[in-house]
Amino acid sequence: MSFKMSKLPKEHQFLDLSDYGRPFAIIIANRLKTTLFTPIHVTLAFTICGLLAIAFILNGFYWAALFFLVLKSVLDAADGELARIKNTPSHIGRYFDSISDFILNLLFILSIWYITKSDIFLALLAFAGLELQGTLYNYYYVILRNRHNGDTTSRVFENKTPVALNGENQQTVNILYRGYSFCYGPYDRIIYGLDKNAIKGKFQPNWLMTAVSTFGLGFQLLLIGLFLVLDLKTFIIPFFIAYSLLIFVFILIRQLLNT
Repeated sequence: MSFKMSKLPKEHQFLDLSDYGRPFAIIIANRLKTTLFTPIHVTLAFTICGLLAIAFILNGFYWAALFFLVLKSVLDAADGELARIKNTPSHIGRYFDSISDFILNLLFILSIWYITKSDIFLALLAFAGLELQGTLYNYYYVILRNRHNGDTTSRVFENKTPVALNGENQQTVNILYRGYSFCYGPYDRIIYGLDKNAIKGKFQPNWLMTAVSTFGLGFQLLLIGLFLVLDLKTFIIPFFIAYSLLIFVFILIRQLLNT
């Protein structure tokens, strides 16, 4: 495996195709570990990269958009790496990261809708598909991490407000948790309803996790960027609608492996 996975013990690591930016994220985090920069600063940086990518998409500069989509993915990994290196786990950082991703994903799809003059209903359907894909990937990945003593900042079930960690303000945690629940709650409930026994499953083989990792946000953004530079922008929205059908395939495979 070519990518170092900081969130899992070595014996349970898999090739995560969405995490191609991890090696660069680790370098960035190590450079920042003795500075005043915090994981929140890095999250703000990836948000700015996402907004720049959107601006370039809207103005037809697709290679620049690809660059900032990839850089956004790298920084998206770097904030968590910096939190681990500085030993500053944070519910605030975790929810702020996720909410930023949600808003940017919606803006990415709306920018594609705008430049392709697609049907708004199909664009919103593609966005829902994008979020359901990412939710399934995160669901399986968080189960794996919790089962094998990996990173536990993310919870399998985000069904109650967590207690603020050292250095956090409980009111801020409460507000961000409500924002997170508003954004992701419906998708979490759908995926859990489709595969509620996943947490009881015996195992999730590495090859299945690698396949599901194509639902990860890093891989999704890379695909969007590649579609743009290859002048296939009109296929982005239909692709993510159709690709969502694999949700049922992956769930069926996992269930069959655990019968």
